[in-house]
Amino acid sequence: MSYTATPENASDKGAEKRSAALFSVLAALAITALKFLTGILTGSLGMLSEAAHSTVDLVAAGITLFSVQVSDRPADDTHNYGHGKVESLSAFVEAVLMLGSCVWIVTEAIKRIAFRERLALSFSVWPFAVLLLSIAVDFTRSRRLHRIAQEHASLALEADAIHFSTDIWSSLAVLAGLSAAYAGKHWGIQGLELADPIAALVVSAIILKVVWGLGRKTIDALLDASPAETREATRIELMRELATIEGVVAVNRLRTRRSGSSYFADLTLGLARNLTFQRTEQISSEAAALVKRHLPDADVVIHSVPVAPTTESIHDRIRAVAQRLNLTLHDVTVQQFGGGLHVEQHLEVNETMPLKQAHEMATRLEVEIQREVPQVSSILTHIESEPATIEEPESQEQDRLLEARLLKVAEAFPEILDTHDVMVTRIGPHLKVSCHCTMHDDLPMAKVHETITALEGAFKLEAPEVDRLLIHPEPETDNRR
Repeated sequence: MSYTATPENASDKGAEKRSAALFSVLAALAITALKFLTGILTGSLGMLSEAAHSTVDLVAAGITLFSVQVSDRPADDTHNYGHGKVESLSAFVEAVLMLGSCVWIVTEAIKRIAFRERLALSFSVWPFAVLLLSIAVDFTRSRRLHRIAQEHASLALEADAIHFSTDIWSSLAVLAGLSAAYAGKHWGIQGLELADPIAALVVSAIILKVVWGLGRKTIDALLDASPAETREATRIELMRELATIEGVVAVNRLRTRRSGSSYFADLTLGLARNLTFQRTEQISSEAAALVKRHLPDADVVIHSVPVAPTTESIHDRIRAVAQRLNLTLHDVTVQQFGGGLHVEQHLEVNETMPLKQAHEMATRLEVEIQREVPQVSSILTHIESEPATIEEPESQEQDRLLEARLLKVAEAFPEILDTHDVMVTRIGPHLKVSCHCTMHDDLPMAKVHETITALEGAFKLEAPEVDRLLIHPEPETDNRR
């Protein structure tokens, strides 16, 4: 059971993601060039660290652009679950690049602090202008990337959005460092000359924080960890909601994972074993819809396991055995006989089946019933042949005489309010009669069955030439004559 986006929707989503990624690349390219130029002209380590950080941004933005183009490709024979993992991989590469730049910045800052190297800065307004411009650009693109990442559940765009939002704080740290360094030089305060490398260390700390959060998220995605949307309380709530679906006896397993912007879920449900195949499919559809309320557009696979409910009756257990053997039973009765139970049942078999095969089938059924229900001490199975083909009747015209005789017999039963739609069918030498009988709405089914059986017996005494009488009972409020 899965959801597949229409080509038009998929195209719109991909175009918006690619547009955001391309804008990010162009912005990163311009800001990186300005920072490097300013850092070289002023000799500021804080500015150069920001330029290195922006270089990582540029590479990461390029990887993101590539990843969103690839991740939107549909599943194929080689990648059955799609290409969404490319986004997680690109986010991981971005985290590694950020970590590498962080190591360089820390090393250079410690050298300047420990050995008092290259602490002299050339005063200029350009670093301040570039940093303020960088803050404005980072604010704009981080908001846009975050919005689109949330709309399309894109891990790559989310990584870029988080990355660029922290750039704002690192730029502010560098601004503070440059301001302190210039102030120290102007007023001759030697301690403030260390402000620039200290600001670089602050930038590296911010980068480390981003790398830690981003790395954990991407590694979880690459290792198929459960998405945050289905962890802890949410997972318990989801399993509780699944268990409330009518027909679900147990939720045996629930596994979820994420690949790019797509979610995948597979669960095993224990369903009452006496459910029909159609009802099982309905329950599976309901369960899939419930999962998608927590994980939008998830690809949901459901495996159902037949389970015996605690409320299952003896009759249900007997029918469950027949269903397991792909056999059809009707008119199953259970009686207390001595110290055990006696079962009488009707087994339907194909009319062309040889007696030996039909008897072996009945014997196997009886053995399985006694294994399933040890209280059963004896079983009597009536084997009935069911037509294998549709017979062509010679006539379907109503026989007025037989109808009059049937109506006369039915008048003797006060429970029967009306008899109508009498149909006489002759197939070869066999004569069959069917009719509808109207009865009171609140008449118990046990009494309905008793009345119908009595009418069948009375009519066969009146018309012994009739092989079979079929009666359809209906309530008086639903009399559709």
